Amino acid sequence: MDAIIDLLIHFAIPTVIVSALFIAILLFALPREVRTVFKREVKSYFNSPIAYVCVVIFLLISNGITFWFGGLLEGGEAALYIPYFQYLPWYFIVIAPAVGMRLWSEEQRLGTMELMLTMPIAPWHAIVGKYLAAAVVIFAMLVLSFPIVWVINYLGDPDNGVILAGFVATFLTALCFLAVTSAVSAFTRSQIVALLVSIGICLVLWLGGLQPVSAAVDSLKGGALVAWPFLKFITSIGILPHFSELAKGVLGLGDIVFFVTFIAFCLFSTAVVLRVKRA
Repeated sequence: MDAIIDLLIHFAIPTVIVSALFIAILLFALPREVRTVFKREVKSYFNSPIAYVCVVIFLLISNGITFWFGGLLEGGEAALYIPYFQYLPWYFIVIAPAVGMRLWSEEQRLGTMELMLTMPIAPWHAIVGKYLAAAVVIFAMLVLSFPIVWVINYLGDPDNGVILAGFVATFLTALCFLAVTSAVSAFTRSQIVALLVSIGICLVLWLGGLQPVSAAVDSLKGGALVAWPFLKFITSIGILPHFSELAKGVLGLGDIVFFVTFIAFCLFSTAVVLRVKRA
């Protein structure tokens, strides 16, 4: 009984509140133009197999690897970071670009991007509306993965506050990958190209945060020093350290600022690309 109460207080109720705030912002707080684009894009996602396929694949892979390869049942510890959360960003390196590859590539392929940009809305209305629609698909994936929280609470007495922080960190990381995909898809009309290039960039951004990679960059010598500024920049914007701190329950203002700034920069880059193409 105590475990159920703890689950409700530290996970279920905060999750419902956050979800309600997220939905309220999407439906009521955003400008009307953004809501119009958002609703259109959400319908297009859920009227096609894209959202359903991505959600099913994510749930199968994440739960399968956690139970069969992550050693959740054999670990003897009521925690999700090692068997679950440390793997989630790797899945989203592929899944987030799969969700977002059509953001602008499809508009260019169908020739409707010019029509959209000539409508009485600002470009940022369309960018934010389309981005938030894709974010809803990712949000649905994480919400539907809640059974694993019930399982870990049934098996032991976990810190549900830390588990909730892990989901928040995962969502912010996936939003970063989605923002990268938004910028990449503005460059090309091919969804496949947008998917592959986005996966490559997201992988580099993730690997750049690994401690061995940072150490290897710092130890470069000789001719390799020519590439040091670029490699150092990649490691400095690596997403992994910020994800790890937040997923472990360490709420740092610097990590939140990093995620918000990263997403804003990628969406700004999307706007620049669209403005250049529009000109």
